Amino acid sequence: MTEAATTPRITAAGGGIGAAARAAGGAVLPILAVVLAIVTLWYLACIPLNSAWVIDRAGPEADLSTGDILSGVFNQERPVLPAPHQVAEELRATVLGEPPLRERRGSLQGNPRSLVFHAYQTLAPTLLGFLVGTGAGILLAVGIIHNRAMDMGVMPWAIASQMIPILAIAPMIIVVLNAVGIEGLLPKSLISAYLSFFPVVVGMVKGLRSPSSMDLDLLKTYSASAGQTLAKLRLPASLPFLFASLKVSVAAALVGTIVAELPTGARFGLGARLLTGSYYGQTIQIWSALFMAAICAALLVGLIGLAERVTLKRMGLAR
Repeated sequence: MTEAATTPRITAAGGGIGAAARAAGGAVLPILAVVLAIVTLWYLACIPLNSAWVIDRAGPEADLSTGDILSGVFNQERPVLPAPHQVAEELRATVLGEPPLRERRGSLQGNPRSLVFHAYQTLAPTLLGFLVGTGAGILLAVGIIHNRAMDMGVMPWAIASQMIPILAIAPMIIVVLNAVGIEGLLPKSLISAYLSFFPVVVGMVKGLRSPSSMDLDLLKTYSASAGQTLAKLRLPASLPFLFASLKVSVAAALVGTIVAELPTGARFGLGARLLTGSYYGQTIQIWSALFMAAICAALLVGLIGLAERVTLKRMGLAR
């Protein structure tokens, strides 16, 4: 092959790599700018919130310099607002510095000092509740689009059910189930499912109704049954709507599990970690648990996004 023939290919390849690099840089730089702005504002907010304790501890006769005040503000043991580096250090110590399991009395048991262990205790009922809520939501959506009575009668009740504050209903569910001997994973999963099913219902109803009348009429000319229309047309058309609702649903499921852990007096889980921190004024522990919950939510949403890209690409619907 001549040099003239290979040069355009090399140039095209180099241009493709350069375009990919510019696209990656264009996506990362705005995120870094936002993160930097948030961290800067966070540090600035620590000064007025934490400085009063430093001044009161030093006493009215003390002559504190700006450096002394800032040193006290950013290194308190129990600050009103922990500094970003304190939360980062707590996450490092409890995620990387503590093993999730430790040997105790001749067997491996969960380490309550490990945030990974607490995250597992929260994620297990979250995933179970998410699966239950998703399945219930899909089945309810299928019933709604095929039955006008369900559309007129069930959908308003599904909407009304979301008006009940979860903080009010969670203790009721926990107490009732504990009275009949049901404890542990199931009560938290039910609350998680309660919060996660509604976004799936709304998204699936919209998706199942998204095919045009022309597409539906075409299947009628082929004498397709309602089940065949559902399998061949409505369900494939609803997948983009389903994945969008699943991202909302899984985050709601995680919130439901954390809320469910609060009234139960649970010993383990991110909700229990938050409750313990509030009891003893451990604000750094509270913030680290909040960040761990956010990380778990981001990972779950990311996994659903990955499944969405793979599925839609195989269907030829990827952007």
